[in-house]
Amino acid sequence: MSASLLPTTVVGSYPQPDWLVDRAKLKERPPARVRNTDLWRVPEPFLEEAQDDATLVAIRAMEQAGVDIISDGEMRRESYSNRFANALGGIDREKLGKGLNRRGGPDIVPLVSGPIRRLEPVEVRDLTFLRANTDRRIKITLPGPFTMTRQAENAAYPDDESLAMAFAEAVNLEVKDLFAAGADVVQLDEPYMDSFPDEARKYAVKAINRALEGVGGTTVVHVCFGYGHYLKKKNKPYSFLAELNDCAADQVSLEAAQPQLDLSVLRDLPSKTIMLGVLNLGDETVETPEIVAQRIRAALEIVPPERLVVAPDCGMKYLSRAAAFGKLKAMVAGARIVRAEIHSA
Repeated sequence: MSASLLPTTVVGSYPQPDWLVDRAKLKERPPARVRNTDLWRVPEPFLEEAQDDATLVAIRAMEQAGVDIISDGEMRRESYSNRFANALGGIDREKLGKGLNRRGGPDIVPLVSGPIRRLEPVEVRDLTFLRANTDRRIKITLPGPFTMTRQAENAAYPDDESLAMAFAEAVNLEVKDLFAAGADVVQLDEPYMDSFPDEARKYAVKAINRALEGVGGTTVVHVCFGYGHYLKKKNKPYSFLAELNDCAADQVSLEAAQPQLDLSVLRDLPSKTIMLGVLNLGDETVETPEIVAQRIRAALEIVPPERLVVAPDCGMKYLSRAAAFGKLKAMVAGARIVRAEIHSA
């Protein structure tokens, strides 16, 4: 039975099995912005079937852990953003671009050499497969327009704002199709807003609002400091947060456990439901349910339970499957503890 109070969910990804991807390669490289097909262990003729099988594994794990709102684990993705971004028209199929990563270092990125447009649905089959294989509420994620802009070299538009708005139009078409196909929640991943806050203040909210214009269903914007596998210390405050109270998304997803976030910043989002990270993904240590409960209680000092969704800090793809499953079980148990306290008060 899905919880109506303090529902539990995932941010998006779940660990891909070793038989599906080369996890050593996955962990030794930063997340890919261009296609990175050598990660896959399964030959192309059999890859879609293997990805379907891995998706079923992820679905069952989330169900068994008791998660209320589940994803497909992003089993078909080499990274959170590259599958959707590189499927769009306007991305050069012959040349790669040069850009900057979140830390300001050089990165290989898609080259935008023509008008950005969605050629066909990209993740709708993923969603319909998920919908056909669970009776839980379901969510799916897309890279947001600001982050895709920062992860591309712009050789076609007069400025980055124009490119972001073109990405937003493509995202908008996809979001509408995902809800039409049965999604309960669609999330836009926008981690680059925190890394480039000055640029984000110019057009990030405008682009997000265009991406979500006219859609029906629960929407989320996810902001984070980066995967815990790569970033072990997260002790700075968010640099772009209060601005998101003006975005069209219903919910804002935040990391709070690993960075030990000062939860008073939740007051900056008075009109949003908070999807709060209560699982530290910086190591394999599985939290106890009571630790999770303490983190939820701390948030409830700032926001009412009706405005709180319980989640991991970020995507879980770099964890071992055992740790990811254990952490989700602890998250569900911790939410139940606090839920019971609320009902008995």
